[in-house]
Amino acid sequence: MKDTIDIYSFRNAMKDYFSYDAIKALWEYFENYENDTGTELELDPIAFRCDFNEYSSLEEFHKEYDKEKYPTLEKLQDHTTVIPFEDNKGFLIQAF
Repeated sequence: MKDTIDIYSFRNAMKDYFSYDAIKALWEYFENYENDTGTELELDPIAFRCDFNEYSSLEEFHKEYDKEKYPTLEKLQDHTTVIPFEDNKGFLIQAF
């Protein structure tokens, strides 16, 4: 049994894990994924939280990851999925 959700339901399910901008970006990423692959995803907030990490800036990211190895978002994209927010300051990465 599957249930179709909208952005509001998704936002409500994810609000404890990500910022508003990150939720919107993740929603758009998942919608594009489903449209491109024809694969439906199941809403699993815990799995999504484990699979993605949010950073407000590259400087914040560098507190956890090597600045020499990942000096830019472009270099980081060579290693994982990067989902920038609309303002292009914050971003999500798929955990690796």
